[in-house]
Amino acid sequence: MMHASLAVAQVLPSPDQGRLLATGGVTQLEGAGGGGLTPWATITGYGSEDSYGVTAHITQVGTQDYRLRTAGVAIGIADRLELSLANQKFTGSLAPLDKLELQQDILGIKLKIAGDLVTDQDSWQPQVAIGAMYKRNHVIKGLEALGITSVKQLGAINDSGVDYYLSATKLLLDHSLLINGTLRLSKANQMGLLGFGGDKRKQYQLLPEVSLGYLINRKLVLGLEYRSKPQNLAVDNEKAYYDAFLAWFPNKNISLTLAYAHLGDITVFNPKNQRGWYVSLQIAQ
Repeated sequence: MMHASLAVAQVLPSPDQGRLLATGGVTQLEGAGGGGLTPWATITGYGSEDSYGVTAHITQVGTQDYRLRTAGVAIGIADRLELSLANQKFTGSLAPLDKLELQQDILGIKLKIAGDLVTDQDSWQPQVAIGAMYKRNHVIKGLEALGITSVKQLGAINDSGVDYYLSATKLLLDHSLLINGTLRLSKANQMGLLGFGGDKRKQYQLLPEVSLGYLINRKLVLGLEYRSKPQNLAVDNEKAYYDAFLAWFPNKNISLTLAYAHLGDITVFNPKNQRGWYVSLQIAQ
């Protein structure tokens, strides 16, 4: 058994962290590599084409009435394939939703299909990736007094679903600028925390997402993000997400992102534009 383990260890390469600082991005709210709100075409970690990279993250978003915590792990393989697993926990703090707890698990996959973020500096070609996120809700907690234990009772068609997306990311080193555009095909209500599809709309919708980042220096990135949202549920007048962020990369093993996010209305029970601070810590190997 020991000889077999040694043989496997010799076959598998070690994480080499061969890519440039910050080129894996940070970890997005659903566990994919990219920005805070939207996935990018980047592959998580710093593994080169001959290796792999592993990341773990924890993210906390606090608004006037709600808290969202996301935690997960991801692996980037050969700077081409990314696999991720994340859990989201959403809680309320204001009556009548002060005992509310929503959770969902998210399994993600992303494949780079064209371009390279760094080497294509003399071309218009962006790095392009396709991806998918499978999401599944847990039982709703805190609304038992109202007889509600499932997102279907709030009007959602399903308690699980899949988002599909196409991302294109261009890094302009001469201008210290990163531009990302993502098209997402989704039925998810509030990223899926309130289920998929609804009493207003049942079909997939094509939703644009945009990120802009300015490289202040090698270790600091200042940026803006926008993410459009569907309006599938009568109980949730869902609005677009957007934020302003500052990401710090002191080295290849750690990054810290601070943002001020605007998440719009969450439900008709607390009809207030939700905004607040976003903090995310990522550990990479």
